[in-house]
Amino acid sequence: MSPDLEQSGVSLPVSGILIAVVSSFINGSTFVLQKKGILRSRDRGGSYLTDVVWWGGTLAMIVGQIGNFLAYNVAPAVIVTPLGALGVLFGAVLASWILQEHLNILGKLGCVLCCCGSVVLIIHAPKAETVTSREQLEERLADPVFVSYALLVVLLLLVLILFVAPAHGSSNMLVYVSICSLLGSFTVPCSKGLGLVAGEVFGSDGGRALPLFLFLLCTLAVSILLQFLYINRALQSFSSNVFEAVYYVAFTCSVIVASALLFKEWTALTATHSLALLCALTTVCVGVALLRISQEAEVTWKKKTD
Repeated sequence: MSPDLEQSGVSLPVSGILIAVVSSFINGSTFVLQKKGILRSRDRGGSYLTDVVWWGGTLAMIVGQIGNFLAYNVAPAVIVTPLGALGVLFGAVLASWILQEHLNILGKLGCVLCCCGSVVLIIHAPKAETVTSREQLEERLADPVFVSYALLVVLLLLVLILFVAPAHGSSNMLVYVSICSLLGSFTVPCSKGLGLVAGEVFGSDGGRALPLFLFLLCTLAVSILLQFLYINRALQSFSSNVFEAVYYVAFTCSVIVASALLFKEWTALTATHSLALLCALTTVCVGVALLRISQEAEVTWKKKTD
Protein backbone atom coordinates (compact mmCIF):
# COMPACT_ATOMS: atom_id res chain seq x y z
CA MET A 1 0.00 0.00 0.00
CA SER A 2 1.32 3.45 -0.90
CA PRO A 3 2.22 6.03 1.77
CA ASP A 4 -0.67 8.24 0.61
CA LEU A 5 -3.13 5.48 1.30
CA GLU A 6 -1.60 4.66 4.66
CA GLN A 7 -1.71 8.26 5.82
CA SER A 8 -5.27 8.88 4.67
CA GLY A 9 -6.71 5.68 6.08
CA VAL A 10 -9.01 3.17 4.47
CA SER A 11 -12.20 5.20 4.26
CA LEU A 12 -10.64 8.11 2.37
CA PRO A 13 -9.36 6.18 -0.67
CA VAL A 14 -12.47 3.99 -0.75
CA SER A 15 -14.72 7.05 -0.87
CA GLY A 16 -12.54 8.54 -3.60
CA ILE A 17 -12.69 5.33 -5.63
CA LEU A 18 -16.48 5.12 -5.29
CA ILE A 19 -16.86 8.73 -6.39
CA ALA A 20 -14.49 8.14 -9.31
CA VAL A 21 -16.37 5.02 -10.46
CA VAL A 22 -19.76 6.76 -10.37
CA SER A 23 -18.29 9.82 -12.11
CA SER A 24 -16.78 7.60 -14.82
CA PHE A 25 -20.15 6.08 -15.66
CA ILE A 26 -21.78 9.52 -15.66
CA ASN A 27 -19.03 10.95 -17.87
CA GLY A 28 -19.38 7.95 -20.17
CA SER A 29 -22.98 8.92 -20.87
CA THR A 30 -22.34 12.62 -21.54
CA PHE A 31 -20.97 12.35 -25.08
CA VAL A 32 -23.69 9.90 -26.07
CA LEU A 33 -26.53 12.07 -24.76
CA GLN A 34 -25.11 15.23 -26.28
CA LYS A 35 -24.62 13.48 -29.63
CA LYS A 36 -28.20 12.22 -29.47
CA GLY A 37 -29.41 15.75 -28.78
CA ILE A 38 -27.40 17.10 -31.72
CA LEU A 39 -28.89 14.47 -34.05
CA ARG A 40 -32.44 15.12 -32.79
CA SER A 41 -32.09 18.87 -33.32
CA ARG A 42 -30.55 18.31 -36.77
CA ASP A 43 -33.59 16.23 -37.78
CA ARG A 44 -35.91 18.99 -36.56
CA GLY A 45 -33.86 21.69 -38.24
CA GLY A 46 -33.29 23.59 -34.99
CA SER A 47 -30.46 24.27 -32.57
CA TYR A 48 -29.24 21.58 -30.20
CA LEU A 49 -29.36 24.22 -27.44
CA THR A 50 -33.13 23.73 -27.36
CA ASP A 51 -32.97 19.94 -27.09
CA VAL A 52 -33.74 18.40 -23.69
CA VAL A 53 -31.55 15.33 -24.31
CA TRP A 54 -28.55 17.54 -25.08
CA TRP A 55 -29.13 19.45 -21.85
CA GLY A 56 -29.37 16.12 -20.03
CA GLY A 57 -25.92 15.26 -21.35
CA THR A 58 -24.64 18.69 -20.35
CA LEU A 59 -26.00 18.26 -16.83
CA ALA A 60 -24.37 14.82 -16.66
CA MET A 61 -21.05 16.40 -17.70
CA ILE A 62 -21.32 19.00 -14.94
CA VAL A 63 -22.12 16.37 -12.32
CA GLY A 64 -19.31 14.15 -13.62
CA GLN A 65 -16.77 16.97 -13.47
CA ILE A 66 -17.82 17.80 -9.91
CA GLY A 67 -17.37 14.13 -9.06
CA ASN A 68 -13.91 14.13 -10.64
CA PHE A 69 -12.96 17.23 -8.65
CA LEU A 70 -14.03 15.57 -5.41
CA ALA A 71 -12.32 12.28 -6.30
CA TYR A 72 -8.99 13.95 -7.11
CA ASN A 73 -9.05 15.67 -3.73
CA VAL A 74 -9.85 12.62 -1.59
CA ALA A 75 -7.77 9.94 -3.36
CA PRO A 76 -4.44 9.80 -5.22
CA ALA A 77 -4.66 10.64 -8.94
CA VAL A 78 -2.79 7.41 -9.71
CA ILE A 79 -5.89 5.53 -8.48
CA VAL A 80 -8.60 7.86 -9.76
CA THR A 81 -7.44 8.47 -13.33
CA PRO A 82 -7.37 4.82 -14.56
CA LEU A 83 -10.99 4.45 -13.51
CA GLY A 84 -11.88 6.83 -16.34
CA ALA A 85 -11.46 3.85 -18.66
CA LEU A 86 -14.73 2.51 -17.28
CA GLY A 87 -16.49 5.53 -18.73
CA VAL A 88 -15.01 4.90 -22.18
CA LEU A 89 -16.22 1.29 -22.22
CA PHE A 90 -19.63 2.27 -20.83
CA GLY A 91 -19.93 5.03 -23.43
CA ALA A 92 -19.18 2.57 -26.24
CA VAL A 93 -21.93 0.23 -25.01
CA LEU A 94 -24.38 3.11 -24.56
CA ALA A 95 -23.60 4.52 -28.03
CA SER A 96 -24.33 1.17 -29.67
CA TRP A 97 -27.73 1.12 -27.94
CA ILE A 98 -28.86 4.76 -28.19
CA LEU A 99 -27.02 6.00 -31.30
CA GLN A 100 -26.68 2.70 -33.17
CA GLU A 101 -22.94 3.40 -33.47
CA HIS A 102 -21.68 -0.15 -33.75
CA LEU A 103 -17.90 -0.57 -33.74
CA ASN A 104 -16.49 -3.25 -36.02
CA ILE A 105 -13.95 -5.74 -34.69
CA LEU A 106 -11.06 -3.32 -35.30
CA GLY A 107 -12.89 -0.54 -33.47
CA LYS A 108 -13.65 -2.75 -30.47
CA LEU A 109 -10.05 -3.95 -30.31
CA GLY A 110 -8.80 -0.35 -30.60
CA CYS A 111 -11.07 0.78 -27.76
CA VAL A 112 -9.82 -1.99 -25.47
CA LEU A 113 -6.16 -1.28 -26.36
CA CYS A 114 -6.63 2.43 -25.68
CA CYS A 115 -8.14 1.76 -22.25
CA CYS A 116 -5.55 -0.87 -21.27
CA GLY A 117 -2.64 1.24 -22.48
CA SER A 118 -3.90 4.30 -20.62
CA VAL A 119 -4.28 2.35 -17.38
CA VAL A 120 -0.71 1.02 -17.69
CA LEU A 121 0.51 4.56 -18.39
CA ILE A 122 -1.03 5.77 -15.15
CA ILE A 123 0.15 2.80 -13.07
CA HIS A 124 3.78 3.17 -14.17
CA ALA A 125 3.87 6.95 -14.21
CA PRO A 126 6.24 8.27 -11.50
CA LYS A 127 4.37 9.14 -8.32
CA ALA A 128 3.94 12.77 -7.35
CA GLU A 129 5.78 14.28 -4.43
CA THR A 130 3.41 15.42 -1.71
CA VAL A 131 2.57 19.13 -1.82
CA THR A 132 1.03 20.11 1.47
CA SER A 133 1.13 23.92 1.54
CA ARG A 134 0.35 26.93 -0.58
CA GLU A 135 4.00 27.97 -0.49
CA GLN A 136 5.09 24.66 -2.00
CA LEU A 137 2.43 24.91 -4.70
CA GLU A 138 3.47 28.47 -5.59
CA GLU A 139 7.09 27.33 -5.79
CA ARG A 140 6.19 24.52 -8.20
CA LEU A 141 4.01 26.80 -10.34
CA ALA A 142 6.89 29.29 -10.64
CA ASP A 143 9.41 26.63 -11.70
CA PRO A 144 10.98 27.68 -15.05
CA VAL A 145 10.47 24.24 -16.59
CA PHE A 146 6.75 24.19 -15.81
CA VAL A 147 6.32 27.84 -16.85
CA SER A 148 7.98 27.08 -20.19
CA TYR A 149 5.73 24.06 -20.69
CA ALA A 150 2.60 26.06 -19.82
CA LEU A 151 3.56 28.83 -22.27
CA LEU A 152 4.19 26.22 -24.98
CA VAL A 153 0.78 24.65 -24.37
CA VAL A 154 -0.92 28.08 -24.54
CA LEU A 155 0.91 28.84 -27.82
CA LEU A 156 -0.14 25.49 -29.32
CA LEU A 157 -3.73 26.09 -28.23
CA LEU A 158 -3.79 29.51 -29.86
CA VAL A 159 -2.46 28.08 -33.14
CA LEU A 160 -4.95 25.20 -33.06
CA ILE A 161 -7.96 27.32 -32.10
CA LEU A 162 -7.28 30.30 -34.37
CA PHE A 163 -5.82 28.66 -37.47
CA VAL A 164 -6.05 24.86 -37.57
CA ALA A 165 -9.56 24.20 -36.16
CA PRO A 166 -11.45 26.55 -38.55
CA ALA A 167 -9.78 24.93 -41.58
CA HIS A 168 -9.46 21.27 -40.61
CA GLY A 169 -11.50 20.66 -37.43
CA SER A 170 -14.60 19.25 -39.09
CA SER A 171 -12.57 16.82 -41.25
CA ASN A 172 -9.89 15.68 -38.80
CA MET A 173 -10.96 14.50 -35.36
CA LEU A 174 -7.42 14.79 -33.94
CA VAL A 175 -7.63 18.59 -34.15
CA TYR A 176 -10.45 18.75 -31.58
CA VAL A 177 -8.85 15.95 -29.56
CA SER A 178 -5.59 17.92 -29.39
CA ILE A 179 -7.34 21.08 -28.22
CA CYS A 180 -9.35 19.31 -25.51
CA SER A 181 -6.42 17.22 -24.25
CA LEU A 182 -4.03 20.19 -24.10
CA LEU A 183 -6.64 22.06 -22.06
CA GLY A 184 -6.64 19.02 -19.79
CA SER A 185 -3.04 19.90 -18.86
CA PHE A 186 -4.52 22.61 -16.65
CA THR A 187 -7.64 20.81 -15.40
CA VAL A 188 -6.17 18.25 -12.98
CA PRO A 189 -3.36 20.46 -11.53
CA CYS A 190 -5.89 23.25 -10.97
CA SER A 191 -8.34 20.85 -9.31
CA LYS A 192 -5.64 19.57 -6.96
CA GLY A 193 -4.43 23.11 -6.29
CA LEU A 194 -7.90 24.40 -5.49
CA GLY A 195 -8.42 21.58 -3.02
CA LEU A 196 -5.18 22.55 -1.30
CA VAL A 197 -5.68 26.33 -1.27
CA ALA A 198 -9.40 26.41 -0.46
CA GLY A 199 -8.76 25.65 3.22
CA GLU A 200 -6.49 28.67 3.57
CA VAL A 201 -8.84 31.01 1.68
CA PHE A 202 -11.52 30.59 4.33
CA GLY A 203 -8.99 30.54 7.16
CA SER A 204 -7.01 33.20 8.97
CA ASP A 205 -4.52 33.59 6.08
CA GLY A 206 -7.17 34.00 3.40
CA GLY A 207 -5.83 37.32 2.08
CA ARG A 208 -2.56 35.80 0.91
CA ALA A 209 -4.15 32.66 -0.52
CA LEU A 210 -7.01 34.43 -2.35
CA PRO A 211 -5.05 35.56 -5.47
CA LEU A 212 -3.76 32.02 -6.10
CA PHE A 213 -7.24 30.59 -5.48
CA LEU A 214 -8.84 32.97 -7.99
CA PHE A 215 -6.10 32.29 -10.55
CA LEU A 216 -6.59 28.52 -10.31
CA LEU A 217 -10.39 28.88 -10.34
CA CYS A 218 -10.39 31.09 -13.45
CA THR A 219 -7.91 28.82 -15.25
CA LEU A 220 -10.03 25.77 -14.43
CA ALA A 221 -13.25 27.50 -15.55
CA VAL A 222 -11.77 28.63 -18.89
CA SER A 223 -10.27 25.19 -19.49
CA ILE A 224 -13.56 23.38 -18.83
CA LEU A 225 -15.66 25.83 -20.90
CA LEU A 226 -13.33 25.56 -23.91
CA GLN A 227 -13.27 21.77 -23.63
CA PHE A 228 -17.06 21.81 -23.51
CA LEU A 229 -17.23 23.95 -26.65
CA TYR A 230 -14.86 21.84 -28.73
CA ILE A 231 -16.23 18.53 -27.52
CA ASN A 232 -19.63 19.55 -28.87
CA ARG A 233 -18.06 20.64 -32.15
CA ALA A 234 -16.39 17.25 -32.42
CA LEU A 235 -19.65 15.43 -31.68
CA GLN A 236 -21.33 17.24 -34.57
CA SER A 237 -18.92 15.61 -37.03
CA PHE A 238 -17.58 12.38 -35.51
CA SER A 239 -18.66 9.17 -33.80
CA SER A 240 -19.09 9.66 -30.06
CA ASN A 241 -17.49 6.37 -28.97
CA VAL A 242 -14.42 6.80 -31.22
CA PHE A 243 -13.95 10.41 -30.12
CA GLU A 244 -14.36 9.51 -26.45
CA ALA A 245 -11.75 6.72 -26.60
CA VAL A 246 -9.14 8.83 -28.40
CA TYR A 247 -9.88 11.85 -26.19
CA TYR A 248 -9.43 9.78 -23.03
CA VAL A 249 -6.02 8.58 -24.24
CA ALA A 250 -4.83 12.05 -25.20
CA PHE A 251 -6.20 13.58 -21.99
CA THR A 252 -4.43 10.94 -19.87
CA CYS A 253 -1.09 11.51 -21.62
CA SER A 254 -1.45 15.28 -21.28
CA VAL A 255 -2.19 15.03 -17.54
CA ILE A 256 0.79 12.73 -16.99
CA VAL A 257 3.18 15.16 -18.71
CA ALA A 258 1.80 18.20 -16.86
CA SER A 259 1.93 16.45 -13.47
CA ALA A 260 5.44 15.13 -14.13
CA LEU A 261 6.71 18.65 -14.81
CA LEU A 262 4.72 20.42 -12.10
CA PHE A 263 5.63 17.96 -9.34
CA LYS A 264 9.08 17.08 -10.80
CA GLU A 265 8.06 13.43 -11.06
CA TRP A 266 10.41 12.80 -13.98
CA THR A 267 13.37 12.85 -11.58
CA ALA A 268 12.09 9.60 -10.00
CA LEU A 269 11.57 7.78 -13.31
CA THR A 270 13.37 4.41 -13.37
CA ALA A 271 14.46 2.29 -16.34
CA THR A 272 11.76 -0.29 -15.60
CA HIS A 273 9.01 2.31 -15.50
CA SER A 274 10.39 3.95 -18.64
CA LEU A 275 10.16 0.66 -20.53
CA ALA A 276 6.64 0.05 -19.24
CA LEU A 277 5.59 3.57 -20.28
CA LEU A 278 7.05 3.04 -23.75
CA CYS A 279 5.16 -0.25 -24.15
CA ALA A 280 1.94 1.34 -22.89
CA LEU A 281 2.35 4.29 -25.25
CA THR A 282 2.92 1.91 -28.16
CA THR A 283 -0.25 0.01 -27.19
CA VAL A 284 -2.20 3.26 -27.07
CA CYS A 285 -0.90 4.35 -30.48
CA VAL A 286 -1.93 1.02 -32.01
CA GLY A 287 -5.38 1.39 -30.42
CA VAL A 288 -5.82 4.92 -31.79
CA ALA A 289 -4.69 3.75 -35.25
CA LEU A 290 -7.24 0.93 -35.19
CA LEU A 291 -9.99 3.34 -34.17
CA ARG A 292 -9.05 5.67 -37.02
CA ILE A 293 -9.08 2.78 -39.50
CA SER A 294 -12.45 1.66 -38.13
CA GLN A 295 -13.86 5.17 -38.46
CA GLU A 296 -12.60 5.60 -42.02
CA ALA A 297 -14.02 2.20 -42.98
CA GLU A 298 -17.42 3.20 -41.56
CA VAL A 299 -17.38 6.50 -43.48
CA THR A 300 -16.48 4.69 -46.71
CA TRP A 301 -19.25 2.15 -46.16
CA LYS A 302 -21.83 4.88 -45.56
CA LYS A 303 -20.81 6.69 -48.75
CA LYS A 304 -21.22 3.49 -50.74
CA THR A 305 -24.66 2.75 -49.26
CA ASP A 306 -25.83 6.30 -49.89
